[in-house]
Amino acid sequence: MAKIAAELDRALAKRAVEVGPGRMTPRMLADGPWWSVSDVVCTAGPQDRPFEERHPYVFVGLVVAGSFQYHAAGGYDLLTPGALMLGNAEQCFECRHEYGTGDRCLSFTYTPEYFERLAVSAGASGQRVGVRVLRLPPLPVLSPLVARACASLVAASAMRWEELSVQVATQSVKLAHGLGPDSRRVPRSAEGGVAAAVRAIERHPDATLTLTSLAQEAQLSPYHFLRTFEHVTGVTPHQYVLRRRLRDAATRLSEGAARVLDVAFDCGFADVSNFNHAFRREFGVSPRVYQARSA
Repeated sequence: MAKIAAELDRALAKRAVEVGPGRMTPRMLADGPWWSVSDVVCTAGPQDRPFEERHPYVFVGLVVAGSFQYHAAGGYDLLTPGALMLGNAEQCFECRHEYGTGDRCLSFTYTPEYFERLAVSAGASGQRVGVRVLRLPPLPVLSPLVARACASLVAASAMRWEELSVQVATQSVKLAHGLGPDSRRVPRSAEGGVAAAVRAIERHPDATLTLTSLAQEAQLSPYHFLRTFEHVTGVTPHQYVLRRRLRDAATRLSEGAARVLDVAFDCGFADVSNFNHAFRREFGVSPRVYQARSA
């Protein structure tokens, strides 16, 4: 089976042809009395004017592909793959695509009462999450969750999605609790450069990427690119590339009986021992154990 990144790109292109430019189309994957999960593909680009929307329920969006700016009462952030987008019920917001066309997200929604129960079980108040924090960057602790969610896009049962919805909610609360909004702003040109670099990584995560080449893509000096990239995404360029490759590898391993060696090389790792070490550090188990558990 093709790598998940290629599948996501094809899905985005196909949906753009079906619905036309500048449209957002959700596809319900599973739901229950107090929660739902949808696959949302947006084909908007720089030429499309943003409009105000509203979260009818508590919302956690897992960014799977593309990038966009998320504006809400608490400020705004650039959302990139692997990040979580947060919002409270009845919160108004805008999504802008000034730096590129299209994105794909897994949308998890919860009734306020249900989310609050999950938040209490996680040890924090869910009502504060969307107000205080607009997004969570692609942190290491989120990697296993993101990998499972991406793999579930290929085939998953309703129970699987319900389990993921609980895990997404509780993990979001744990990570967002106690954080305040970041008041530091990045110049618009530098933010656009980071978005360009992120899309370059997403197009070819297995390519030979260097700080210098990514800085050139962003039209920034390596020093300013490194500082700006980490500020915008929450991780360094190396960490971002590594986690992107590891998520691809985890998805490949969960899809079938591919050899660990082949997965490592296909995902951009030149040495299988380094791959095994990085995978274990990110997911807590070896690639072979991860594959066996997924099967």
